[in-house]
Amino acid sequence: MFEKLYSPLQKIDHPILSNFYVKRDDLIDPYISGNKWRKLKYLLERAKKEEKTHLVTFGGAYSNHLVATASAAARAGLKATAFVRGEPVQNQMLLLCRLYGMHLIFTDRESYRNKVDLFNLHFSADPEAFFIDEGGASAEGVQGCAEIVGELPGDTELLFCAAGTGTTAAGLMQGIIERELRTELHVVPVLKGGDFIKTEMEQFVPVDKQLVLHTAYHFGGYGKTNPALLQFLKRFATTQGILTDPVYTAKLFYAIEDLAAKKAINPQAKIVALHTGGLLGLFGMTARLMDTLYPG
Repeated sequence: MFEKLYSPLQKIDHPILSNFYVKRDDLIDPYISGNKWRKLKYLLERAKKEEKTHLVTFGGAYSNHLVATASAAARAGLKATAFVRGEPVQNQMLLLCRLYGMHLIFTDRESYRNKVDLFNLHFSADPEAFFIDEGGASAEGVQGCAEIVGELPGDTELLFCAAGTGTTAAGLMQGIIERELRTELHVVPVLKGGDFIKTEMEQFVPVDKQLVLHTAYHFGGYGKTNPALLQFLKRFATTQGILTDPVYTAKLFYAIEDLAAKKAINPQAKIVALHTGGLLGLFGMTARLMDTLYPG
């Protein structure tokens, strides 16, 4: 199921950026979307090698990772369970998880902090259970994301990605190092205090001067937005025909445009932005989007 993918490199006609491309990982699959596909690829290979038939993972109530894992498990004929952070709720994302056959265990935030303990408490006696960390964070996830770089032009000057855990960014850095490229990796953390992303990356790959963090584009923190970001999301979709989500990719593209306008990056450089998908996350902000963009 992970052998073929559709992820074209799309040239963007942009008023500021003259050599701007988007790596359309959002087109790989509607449910195993973008970097989720990349992160799960080798995790599922390891599960198969270890003869595990029950995927156990973690996420919030609007987690794209949970939907991706549920879909991947169903397609592979595997069981799936997710520990969902917070009180029991019903929403569109969790409905998809359930339709794919995933069992949900709602967990208070204090208990959720120690995922290994949670896994052991519920599944230590299940020899078929296979632990997958939140977001697919793992060496296997890094390996899968490293392959992205091999699908990009070797003369890419600036490669941009959004970051939550740093797994995708670590994979991109690994791919740059393996191919001995001069490409600069520009990472846009979507959480406050995003400098921690560098530390997370260093768990998997050496980080050198080719890494640039842009920590001023979190818009208040993870899952936070403001009207300017939502208006940008709308304009980008209207003018480019590319949907983004407010949690990750809208912040990414906003940052690129803002940095170019401020001449913090060269607007003539060959720039590739990785669209990591996750568009189902729009469901989690339907009311906010409607109230801001289409009031009344």
